[in-house]
Amino acid sequence: MLTEFHYDVLVVGAGHAGCEAAAAAARLGARTCLLTLDMNKIAQMSCNPAVGGIAKGQIVREVDALGGQTGLVADATAIQFRMLNRSKGPAMWSPRAQCDRTRFIGEWRRRLDATENLHIWQDEVAEIIVENGEICGVTTLWGATFRAGAVVITAGTFLNGLMHVGRRKVPGGRCAEPAAVHLTASIVRHGIRTARMKTGTPVRIDARSVHFEEMQRQDGETDYHRFSFVSPERPLPQLPCWTCNTTPAVHEVLRRGLPDSPLYNGQIQSIGPRYCPSIETKLVTFPEREQHPLFLEPEGTDTNEMYLNGFSSSLPLDVQIEALRQMPCFRDVVVYRPGYAIEYDFFDPTQLRHTLESKLVGGLYFAGQVNGTTGYEEAAGQGIVAGINAALRCGGSAPFTLRRDEAYIGVLIDDLVTKGVDEPYRMFTSRAEYRILLRQDNADMRLTPAAIRLGMATDERAARFGEKQKNIGEIERFCRDFSIKAERINPYLERRGSTPLTRGCKLGDLVTRPEVTLESIAEEVRPLREMFDRMGAARAETVEAAEVEMKYSGYIARERAMAEKMQRLEAIKIRGHFDYASITQLSTEARQKLAAIDPETLAQAGRIPGVSPSDISVLLVLSGR
Repeated sequence: MLTEFHYDVLVVGAGHAGCEAAAAAARLGARTCLLTLDMNKIAQMSCNPAVGGIAKGQIVREVDALGGQTGLVADATAIQFRMLNRSKGPAMWSPRAQCDRTRFIGEWRRRLDATENLHIWQDEVAEIIVENGEICGVTTLWGATFRAGAVVITAGTFLNGLMHVGRRKVPGGRCAEPAAVHLTASIVRHGIRTARMKTGTPVRIDARSVHFEEMQRQDGETDYHRFSFVSPERPLPQLPCWTCNTTPAVHEVLRRGLPDSPLYNGQIQSIGPRYCPSIETKLVTFPEREQHPLFLEPEGTDTNEMYLNGFSSSLPLDVQIEALRQMPCFRDVVVYRPGYAIEYDFFDPTQLRHTLESKLVGGLYFAGQVNGTTGYEEAAGQGIVAGINAALRCGGSAPFTLRRDEAYIGVLIDDLVTKGVDEPYRMFTSRAEYRILLRQDNADMRLTPAAIRLGMATDERAARFGEKQKNIGEIERFCRDFSIKAERINPYLERRGSTPLTRGCKLGDLVTRPEVTLESIAEEVRPLREMFDRMGAARAETVEAAEVEMKYSGYIARERAMAEKMQRLEAIKIRGHFDYASITQLSTEARQKLAAIDPETLAQAGRIPGVSPSDISVLLVLSGR
């Protein structure tokens, strides 16, 4: 049939999860089709055109280390870059970039168009085709049938999306874009549970109407840091962001509008985000606060449109504008469109395996906001894992998963499939118990070997990784073996405000001091400086990685030992071994939770809310370990 097409992998939805999933599957040799409602909105940044942030930046570095594209696209379109949390330890450092929204879409589209084995089809998916418990393909609104061995659902906020501004409600997946109204029902028919979530976005402002002299300028950084381990220098001009604060007068206008807020008049019943609340939620939650910080951020180099971070709202349009005009910087404000809230369908992620494959329908994968997460970065991390596994399944290869001690992506997926979600899930460094191991600087050391093994890494990436790995090893060996005399180095130590030596020591002992950096001490140790000079363009990043490993070696070793201890429980497989309902020694809650989630390992069982250490001890005894 001319309207029936055959592929290995289908990806439904071309947001950040879908783009990564499609690119990964095609890279691994699977014939892949990316189905999207609008080919001109691929990888649209629905909210802030920014990538990264606290813990989110680590995820982007991990996606890049696995051979993904988000970091490369962000670097190519960045108009401001910053490394957040510099005042804290390196485990907390998190890269963030403001990007040019239009160029971001264009760069993603260019990369997808250049990807072998990948085709794009514009249409709405109406039904999934399931036979004997296995996915076989999808049908579309325009009557096309796509057959495939694996399907990845990455529909974002489009499933029965409903937008709210005050008491007005408009169906849609994004402003001026239609909702997908058929797919949820098709999926639910196969026993997959669904619920509703809510998110929102702020007003967009015309820069020509802003009094920037009433704001504080916030410039970015122009050093060597980037998202991708293989990106060249950022090509676009770097633009400032601006900060200001709300005032009591602003709050008074907003409070008068609360009766018309869909969040508080009963219009919205969905689960909303705790960690990115609307401005009206901030007023209700923190009534004593007289001001809240706002960040005005550019949307691109060729547009006057700006994004008001911190002012997400679904209040009526007139209330939003009147409130803004109470601030001196926005007294003459002109807006492009109001902020709005959006409700959408998501699916219970506890019904997924760690590969993101459904436990109920073989070959059906879910990634991104349809799993109850929020953020481009969380979506991209899920997308690349789902895309890799979809391709591996079609090729008959073993699945690919990430542990909690291997990646933030591993933490994210384990949290989703083990604990589920009761609000839009957002990654934080505090969610990772091994965050000293999971730093942004060592994402390639952790994950690029897997990318090479899978076939996700380009030859350039593999070569760059091998060179960096070799250089870090040389630096660490040199510092461990090189002896330095007290009289030779004490003047340097005194200049740095560090305690002088009373006798000689190994150079590595000095590097552990907080006042000492490898770059500065290399000016005193000629062989080290010459070694650095041979490293070329990758010098700064390589030296930073080596220095972090050396300074925090004790903490790293202790955390690695903790991870290895937990791995012993991860090695005990329990899925399918127990009839939990019949184990009377378990608490009632534990029996119910274990039966519902059916954990893969004993360690995963221990992370399920409601399963106590004593319950784990019972399972350990019954398992014979």
